Amino acid sequence: MNLLYYVGAFALALGLLIVVHEFGHYLVARWCGVKVLRFSVGFGRPLLSRRMGRDGTEWALAAFPLGGYVKFLDEREGEVPAAELPCAFNRQPVGKRFVIVAAGPVANFLLAIVLYWALLVQGTEELRPFLGTPAPQSSAASAGFADGELVRSVDGKPIATWQDFRWEMLHHALDRSTITIETSSADGNINVRRLDLSGLDSEDLDGDFLQRLGFRPYRPRIPAVIGSVIAGGAGEAAGLKSGDRIAGVDGKPVRDWGEFVARVRESPAKTLMFSVEREGRLFDLPVTPAAAEEGGKPVGRIGVGVRNPELDRSLLFTTVRFGPLEAVGRAVRQTWETSAFSLSALGRMVTGEISWRNLSGPVTIADYAGQSAKLGLAHYLKFLALISISLGVLNLLPIPLLDGGHLMYYIVEIVKGGPVSERVMEIGQQIGLALLIMLMAFAFYNDINRLISS
Repeated sequence: MNLLYYVGAFALALGLLIVVHEFGHYLVARWCGVKVLRFSVGFGRPLLSRRMGRDGTEWALAAFPLGGYVKFLDEREGEVPAAELPCAFNRQPVGKRFVIVAAGPVANFLLAIVLYWALLVQGTEELRPFLGTPAPQSSAASAGFADGELVRSVDGKPIATWQDFRWEMLHHALDRSTITIETSSADGNINVRRLDLSGLDSEDLDGDFLQRLGFRPYRPRIPAVIGSVIAGGAGEAAGLKSGDRIAGVDGKPVRDWGEFVARVRESPAKTLMFSVEREGRLFDLPVTPAAAEEGGKPVGRIGVGVRNPELDRSLLFTTVRFGPLEAVGRAVRQTWETSAFSLSALGRMVTGEISWRNLSGPVTIADYAGQSAKLGLAHYLKFLALISISLGVLNLLPIPLLDGGHLMYYIVEIVKGGPVSERVMEIGQQIGLALLIMLMAFAFYNDINRLISS
């Protein structure tokens, strides 16, 4: 059932993005007077098809769903009746052909703007940028950051949420620069610290790079009180019950739930002596955590959950909301910045500054689709916006077979005053196919590696 949920979330996202992209081509082509023969979601043999509209366009759902296309009337692909020659794509001026091809990626960017605008107007609850205790001997610890500090700005840019902090830090991490971070402590003191990022390498940018720097979100101290006990787990076998408070482990006091979990995780298959408080009575209870593998390493688990205390969410979360007009500008800026960052990251992969392991394939995207859908509609819409931007950027790359490759040919045609020769286009298609196969191979390889490692 969980697999079906992830596949469904991925299929919905992919279908929507393909339809939006191809509809951009379709709509502008119709405005330019070009006849559309087929609108296909997916490649290969059509599974479902129906002809509709004044031109009798065939709307099809094909067997291979990872993509789609719009087929125009074109003399290069078959004989065209004399009466319909003005509607043929190849007979259009280069300017019209350019805007028709560019319309697909532009539609993806417009979708992202609309989604971001809707989220900004509706308002989303975001984690405030409170810092937790930095990891020992990390860059954050060396710079002097402390538990409970609130990030105010990064290199002078105001920070309102944890996502803002992560985004700004990622930009500076790519440049390996030295940055200034301003924070405020619980007593109101303002702290300004410098952090040198020049020591980061391409591997450090894989996964959660903030954690590699030692930064992690602040987590309030939650009492080590058991809320649930999983049937058949080590905790139930040892006699633990809901409502038990863990006062200590092996004679050492436990201050909160996080500390308790850490003690259990580091002791797989090792018997621990818990000091348990139950109904005002304190007693010792031997518990042997079951050994489980996580990230290739054994960890201890006892099958119990925390009893969540009542917390004031306003202290840890903030609602990000803007008026309709201001949200337009912010949505456009967010789409532009994400697009520029994606393009920069691709370029840095080519130069080796960023590892190719950051390239994701359909399996990883499906995983993110399912995870974001489980978190709620707002998170799923953010995921859709991000993937829509990525699809737009990818299609604008100057690789033959992609929209960007065709746009490159049209720019050459404008400069030289004539179309690119058939031979050049044929060689370009072969090169483009080889590049796309290579990118897909890298993406699938990374997907398989992530599956194995997790």
